[in-house]
Amino acid sequence: MKTALALYHIDFEKLGTLEPVLAERGYQLEYINACTADLTRIDASEPELLIILGGPMGVDDGDLYPFMKTELELVKRRLESGKPLLGICLGAQFIARAAGAAVKPSGVKEIGFVPIKLTPEGEASPLAALKDTPVLHWHGDAFAIPDQAVHLASTDICATQAFSLGDNVLALQFHLEADPQHIERWLVGHNCEISGAGIDPRDIRRQAGQATGLAAKAREVLSAWLNQLGPGSLA
Repeated sequence: MKTALALYHIDFEKLGTLEPVLAERGYQLEYINACTADLTRIDASEPELLIILGGPMGVDDGDLYPFMKTELELVKRRLESGKPLLGICLGAQFIARAAGAAVKPSGVKEIGFVPIKLTPEGEASPLAALKDTPVLHWHGDAFAIPDQAVHLASTDICATQAFSLGDNVLALQFHLEADPQHIERWLVGHNCEISGAGIDPRDIRRQAGQATGLAAKAREVLSAWLNQLGPGSLA
C-alpha cells in the first residue's frame, strides 16, 4: 500500500474533505503532529506522498518555535527528492521558502470564502475545477512564486494563491481541505485572530453555508493532481 504522511500543526486543520480521496486511491494515511514529533527521525524521501498542512505561525518564526527550522529542512530534502509534495497555507509557504522564494506579511488578513482566479496555466492544471469558486482563505502572510514554478491562481487581495513545481509539487495558499460544514471549528479555534482583525464570524458562517459543491470540487482537484504524479526529480 502507498503511504501518505501528513504533518499538521492544529488538530482541526487536517485533511478534511481530501482524506477520503487518499483512501480511495490506495494510500495509507499517517498524521504526525509537527509541533511535538521528532521531525529529525522522518526520512523525507520515504513516503510516496508528503503533505504539509496549515498553522497560525509564520515561516520565519523558527526562533520562537524551533521545530519549524527542522520542518523547513524536511521540506527542502523532500523537494530535492523530487517525490510528490503538497503544501497547504503554511505548508505552501514552507515550500516557497524551501525553493528560495520570499515569504512575508501581506499587510492584510485574508479570511473567509473568496473566489480564486486561475491563470491560463491554472486553467490547464488540476485546479481547473476551482475556476471562480469561493474557497476558504485564512492567512496574513504571502509567498512569492519561486523561480521555475508555474503561477496558478490569485485573488484580489493576494496575487499568489497557488503554484506548481513540475508535476509532483503543488502549493496552495488557500484551504482546499476545509469542509464548510465544519467551519465552526475554525471560528472557535481562531476566535482571537478574527476578533483582532475585526471580522464578524457570522459573515464567515454565512459564506460557508453558500459554499455548496466545494467539497466535491476539492476532491476533483486532488484526484486530478494524483493522476499526474510521476517519478521525476527537481534536484
